[in-house]
Amino acid sequence: MAMPAMADRVASELIKPIEPAVITEPAKAELGKKLFFDPRLSRSGFISCNSCHNLSMGGSDNLPTSIGHNWQEGPINSPTVLNSSLSVAQFWDGRAANLQEQAGGPIANPMEMASSHVLAIDVLRSIPQYRQEFAAIYGTEDITIDHVTDAIAVFEETLVTPNSRFDLWLKGDDSALNTQELAGYNKFKEIGCTACHNGPAAGGTSFQRMGVVEPYVTDNPAEGRVSVTGDDRDRFNFKVPTLRNVELTYPYFHDGAYWELEKAVDVMARLQLGRQLSDEEIGNITAFLKTLTGEQPSFAMPILPPSTNATPRPVPFEKN
Repeated sequence: MAMPAMADRVASELIKPIEPAVITEPAKAELGKKLFFDPRLSRSGFISCNSCHNLSMGGSDNLPTSIGHNWQEGPINSPTVLNSSLSVAQFWDGRAANLQEQAGGPIANPMEMASSHVLAIDVLRSIPQYRQEFAAIYGTEDITIDHVTDAIAVFEETLVTPNSRFDLWLKGDDSALNTQELAGYNKFKEIGCTACHNGPAAGGTSFQRMGVVEPYVTDNPAEGRVSVTGDDRDRFNFKVPTLRNVELTYPYFHDGAYWELEKAVDVMARLQLGRQLSDEEIGNITAFLKTLTGEQPSFAMPILPPSTNATPRPVPFEKN
């Protein structure tokens, strides 16, 4: 790699490299990993954080909207958890300021995990191994929801995806991208995509209106940021999604309406930028976007501690 090329590209390009995670609290991250995969935090005993943010599938569930408790249809597409620590806020409407605040939401949401914070804590307190782990990390066996969400957030902060081919190119490896991919990146910049898709995550740092030049037509009732701010100017403003690993996180947009990355590129160019791209241009940009797929998180699956006779029983087939 040529160091001057690396310095020039990193300084001049609006998309920056993803850096590997620096794990400063390994015991807490390991506890958070267990909680992320533990379905007992849900009312049914079946749904875990990984159900909707599947780490084998790009940190999403590859469904238009997620399946919640009692097979309820979720209201919005589940965004990837990968590189989510780089976002300005969490959820499409930004209602959670950080990962810890986000982690507590699905547990108590009746359409998602359908438990409550009280019940989830009762489950964890009933399991001696969990009490011991929390005591070793937080200094008390009196587990709280803040402890739980803090540990999950610390684990999620490790879920970054460095060393994509695009990152290697940014760092000076001219052979990392081919001619088509470079053409796609240049077109991506030329038409203005980097105005919103920038930074290490290539997105996630701002809220933008869905449908600037043309309205976005959808049956999904979500109205975006306005539900948080109450300001009508924020209607249909959604958090700009990261483009990292975008080839893995279909279907696309907040309503999950488009399964093909090529169609998503076409829609965004027309609705947001007023540009009608040729098939060749769409193919080139799509080829570039696939170079943003980085190294996926790799770790041993957690072995969860067993329930006890005192553990509250799951209710997997709750009658309405």
